[in-house]
Amino acid sequence: MLTKRIIPCLDIKDGRTVKGVNFVELRDAGDPVELAERYTQEGADELVFLDISATLEKRKTLIELVKKVAAAIHIPFTVGGGISSVDDVRALLQAGTDKVSINSAAVKNPDLINELSKEFGSQCVVVAIDSRHVDGVDLVHTHGGTKPTTLETIAWAKEVAERGAGEILLTSMDHDGTKAGFALDLTRRVAAAVNIPVIASGGGGNETHFTDIFQNGKADAALAASIFHYKEVEINHLKNELAKQNLPIRL
Repeated sequence: MLTKRIIPCLDIKDGRTVKGVNFVELRDAGDPVELAERYTQEGADELVFLDISATLEKRKTLIELVKKVAAAIHIPFTVGGGISSVDDVRALLQAGTDKVSINSAAVKNPDLINELSKEFGSQCVVVAIDSRHVDGVDLVHTHGGTKPTTLETIAWAKEVAERGAGEILLTSMDHDGTKAGFALDLTRRVAAAVNIPVIASGGGGNETHFTDIFQNGKADAALAASIFHYKEVEINHLKNELAKQNLPIRL
């Protein structure tokens, strides 16, 4: 059985790590390079770096900052934000990235998933899905959660898997930043619909929430931000607690 992964996330705006609730009310959470170094030492399995305003500001990812973070860590490193072409991905890989995360560009041009998977391998391509429950339906949102689409989350998850995505980063916008627990039902339905790993994001607040998302939500990995940034939950401690629940964890 594959080990369950714990992944801290650096949401980047103006070169700083930020965190909000339900994608708004952002506050500063520290220097990205310092946090990245700390997470490597604390036993994080991977690190995700999301330039959350790149698409909205119609610009590329902050590549110099990506290089600094990549140089500071020795764990798999995923970068997202403002990526819309094969050339964008190539530049990020050359900067030290292991995987890229695409969202808005994939919705706008689904063939991009196929192109990136063919060029770099599916293991390099993570499709991020920002989902919000609207009038009884789970709908995909783009542009940092600001633009709703008519795409239903489960159907879109199936499509991105078929097109060659290697993983799905599923964020429940309704749960984001609440620390009230992950979206168990949504994550479980997405995981059942696809044959690729699903990273659950949004709502992790304590060790029990992580146990729940692995046991009941069927997630392959769990991502969180503020609880790690502010040391409300420490990664080493979390992994030890999960191991006590007989979950396959890399200690």
